Amino acid sequence: MLTQEQQIFEQIKKAQNILINFPKSWHGDSVASSLAIFLFLKKMGKNVEIAAEEPEQISAAMPTAQKIFSFLPSFHEIKNSVENLRKFIISLDITNAKVIQVKYKLEENSLNFIVSPKEGFFTPDDISSSSSGFKYDLIITLDSPDLESLGKIYDNDTEFFYKTTIINIDHHSDNEEFGQINCVNLNAVATAEILFSLFESYSRDMIDEDIATCLLAGIIAKTKSFKTSNITPQTLLITSQLISLGARREEIINKLYRSRNLNVLKLWGRVLARLSSATENKLVWSTLSHTDFLKTEAKEEDLNDVIEELIVNIPEARIIVLLYEKFGNEKNAETDNGQNNLKCKTNVLVFSVKNINALELVKELNPHGTRRLAELSIEKASAFAETQVIDLIKGKLEKLAI
Repeated sequence: MLTQEQQIFEQIKKAQNILINFPKSWHGDSVASSLAIFLFLKKMGKNVEIAAEEPEQISAAMPTAQKIFSFLPSFHEIKNSVENLRKFIISLDITNAKVIQVKYKLEENSLNFIVSPKEGFFTPDDISSSSSGFKYDLIITLDSPDLESLGKIYDNDTEFFYKTTIINIDHHSDNEEFGQINCVNLNAVATAEILFSLFESYSRDMIDEDIATCLLAGIIAKTKSFKTSNITPQTLLITSQLISLGARREEIINKLYRSRNLNVLKLWGRVLARLSSATENKLVWSTLSHTDFLKTEAKEEDLNDVIEELIVNIPEARIIVLLYEKFGNEKNAETDNGQNNLKCKTNVLVFSVKNINALELVKELNPHGTRRLAELSIEKASAFAETQVIDLIKGKLEKLAI
């Protein structure tokens, strides 16, 4: 009987065209793992493509995935849609008449084919049409709890996913095991960790520097550069082996966790000065005024670094909320602290560290974003917005009994 690893590679060997998918959320482990298996299958000589729905710019405070992960090898190969999934075939029976010339002409909404017979003639009975099979005969999903997480890639072609063999590789406990082969390891810290074991079982010699770099990037992104509490001895062992195989650790750290500049540190200090918590530190929040940004010369996008530090330094936190004021006229706001009829609004970032739906927590306030990060705006000063948002989230968390 074949092991699961053997079953996976048997399917890969039989496949002519392979499609790799990962969720529309574009988390680091998802992107890096998908690129790693893309490169590995290329070395196996397979015809393979990689696709994921284009990531949404959720907030000015959160850099796009293209900006964060574009340094990874073959990142430019990721497509945002699946094209030419099927072909429409028009057949002409040439038993009774041979063809000497074929032309086509586009007229408004019609595509007319002009077929000139060498001798004899054609009738409508000689024409038939059909659809070809799907372009890909194997799908590999990475870090995807369900097919819906793939977004439009799945929604636009659901029949394709139901009629094509799927290899589902993941480490999350909520994975629905939707594939024909489900390689789901709940003990793995990252999907990249599972892939390393798969690659090693096939041929360790095929793991080159680029593949090792992608795998290590997935592990580093998932563990916040080895600062999370779920790191295992196996994770550290795999990490050391990847580095020995040429993984470019310094490049990954520099790109994902660059040294904090002075402005970010100043902003971080102001966040810490106003840090509050509730429900045994499971809910943590802080507020920033417009003046805080002016005095520290920090930008909205610097809040991403602040959230990363809060995640690492408060491991018991389940929900992190940052509220910050914005004004319509920066110059006047600096001189009068937002008074004198300047319209003030408060932007709110609700970040879910664990498996809690951030959008559901604040759905009454019309947020947008993802399960992991919800954003909303309230036409009030931060003090009033803070009370409204935090009271709402507290009530929801109490019902969840986390």
